[in-house]
Amino acid sequence: MQRLSISKGNAFILIYSVTNKQSFAELAPIVEMMKEVKGNAIAETPIMLVGNKKDEESKREVSTAGGQKIATAWGCGFIETSAKNNENITELFQQLLALEKKRQLALTMDDPDGKNGKKKGCHIM
Repeated sequence: MQRLSISKGNAFILIYSVTNKQSFAELAPIVEMMKEVKGNAIAETPIMLVGNKKDEESKREVSTAGGQKIATAWGCGFIETSAKNNENITELFQQLLALEKKRQLALTMDDPDGKNGKKKGCHIM
């Protein structure tokens, strides 16, 4: 099921709890599977690494710097959020959309006439 979701997905949000180091470690095999399934396309795929439960600072097991370091290594965006306090949730989706717009712009620049891309949603009958 994961492989199918990865192959069909255009953008991804990888979430871990900053209060649970194990949840952070469990993302590595998922990223490896994404690289395997997406191949070279992974470099252009919008991905956000998200450290959730930012509000539970006293229980933190994964540092902000640690999350940022992995995000850089994986070539994805990074943000910490608190779903409980609704902190950075909108920003997360704005950043993901910005990555997707950047990818779409790059695709447009590579194929300005649109001849090599997907067909438009118009059908002649």
